[in-house]
Amino acid sequence: MSREQKVALVTGASSGFGLLTSVALAHKGFRVMATLRNPASSEPLMERARRDGVEGRIETAVLDVTEPAAIEAVIGDVRSRYGRIDVLVNNAGFAVGGFIEDVPMEAFRRQLETNVFGLMAVTKAVLPMMRERGGGCIINIGSMSGRFAFPGYGAYAVSKFAVEGFSESLRLEMKPFGVHVVLLEPGAYRTAIWQKGFDTIHAPEASAYRSLLERTLRITRKSAENAPDPQEVADRIVQIVGLRKPRFRYPLGKGSSLALFTRAVVPWAWYERFVGRMIK
Repeated sequence: MSREQKVALVTGASSGFGLLTSVALAHKGFRVMATLRNPASSEPLMERARRDGVEGRIETAVLDVTEPAAIEAVIGDVRSRYGRIDVLVNNAGFAVGGFIEDVPMEAFRRQLETNVFGLMAVTKAVLPMMRERGGGCIINIGSMSGRFAFPGYGAYAVSKFAVEGFSESLRLEMKPFGVHVVLLEPGAYRTAIWQKGFDTIHAPEASAYRSLLERTLRITRKSAENAPDPQEVADRIVQIVGLRKPRFRYPLGKGSSLALFTRAVVPWAWYERFVGRMIK
């Protein structure tokens, strides 16, 4: 590889946005370091890369974003071999489901360790390279759940609201150094995150919230079934990294922009009644 070839690092690349983004960036000519927590989960990514003819541009690395030593090892390896990271896509994350009283504190901590502290730790490890080179693009995968907190997903909303604040501060800090920080806010897409959330939902049999949670889950499942193709998000990321001056926020998905506009102009009491009717 030429020392001038651009390098992208993508976390959570075993499926969904991370897998598709890794392949899309490789198509664009990037050398892609696609990281995943479980080495056995790399086959779907590499199979897609082989099918698309970009296998030679993608490397995989084992990275649990909650492990500082693993972050240091992966970033250090990229720096020593390539001397640069031009694009960081912070995609690793999962969703904890359940009404707040039913969700153990340990589950809240695990949610924040991955979705917030892991994202922050990887970003901090990459920043010196980008700052020294005077350029780069950091794309944080947030969520519409970072703008709307829905019943039954309090832990996930906490994590995504935190990503919003972190990204906003980082954007302003890195602008003088030529580093762009971009926040993607996807709505529902057909990815594995929701099914994984359904499989690990916190819903004790005797819970006072069980019937409310079941109604909430029905709405979520219906949204997931009718959601658009996640390739849309990967394509947008490729478009963003090619821009000279990308915007800060990119809401994505069916009805996302309209939902944000409505939320901005509709009184809270109206919104509260609307959500209440949905889960009644």
